[in-house]
Amino acid sequence: MTDKMPFVQLGAGPLKPEAAPPVAPVPGAAPMPGAAPMPGGAPMPGAAPMPGNPVPGTPDPRKAVTEMIQQFGQTQVPTVPENNIYCLPIIGQIEGHLQLPPQNKTTKYEHIIPQLVAAEQNPQIEGVLIILNTVGGDVEAGLAIAEMIASLSKPTVALVLGGGHSIGVPIAVSADYSFIAETATMTIHPVRLTGLVIGVAESFEYLEKMQDRVVNFVTRHSKISGDDFRKLMLKVGELTRDVGTNVIGTKAVEHGLIDEVGGLGPAIRELKSRVEANRQPQMEQVVQ
Repeated sequence: MTDKMPFVQLGAGPLKPEAAPPVAPVPGAAPMPGAAPMPGGAPMPGAAPMPGNPVPGTPDPRKAVTEMIQQFGQTQVPTVPENNIYCLPIIGQIEGHLQLPPQNKTTKYEHIIPQLVAAEQNPQIEGVLIILNTVGGDVEAGLAIAEMIASLSKPTVALVLGGGHSIGVPIAVSADYSFIAETATMTIHPVRLTGLVIGVAESFEYLEKMQDRVVNFVTRHSKISGDDFRKLMLKVGELTRDVGTNVIGTKAVEHGLIDEVGGLGPAIRELKSRVEANRQPQMEQVVQ
């Protein structure tokens, strides 16, 4: 037999194969399957992305779907094409000069006012739809929003869903036309103060003047009279922990606070008809 015996060296470890010299990558070549990545995880120059891995710098569709599920609870949300109607939601508690706790769902008036200014200045916006589901909040902030809506030169329609309570009443009637859902409610009660109150006659006079501001605004922008509104406001025996009245759906229309009982469809149709009517004088001016 001519086979050679394997060479064994006493006291030495196992023989290691000699490492092959590194091979430089070919420019423009795709990496071979199973090839180790370059140091730092950076892709090789000119290398094509592996299947399933997004190209660096491009949005990952899987991440977008995950964000949709986290925010909206579904994988796809209907998108609104470019149109001439701006939707302004006013929900939760209307936040004024003091910041409310983080667990409160709020509408900040410093966010609403710039949106109204932008809608007024944007020539593409021809109408504003206000969606209300609010428990009320800061009186001066609510009146500021109501005055801004009432002073818009473009058609406005308000829709009360769920509730339009307290200072939400002036906001609801500030639009050119108002709707309320059949099950929605509106609570009318006197103005209240929180915090330090000085026990002098001037404090009560200030409350009365503030109350007059709310009453005068509501009566100017709705069909209810001042006496009827004050009766609803000062009614005793209906609310368990407050003075006032809770009107529901059709009752709000009967009292003259709201123009019509309806939902989203009627509100959009009414707004579109007012937009069309507003276009006619502008077209006549252009023709002349």
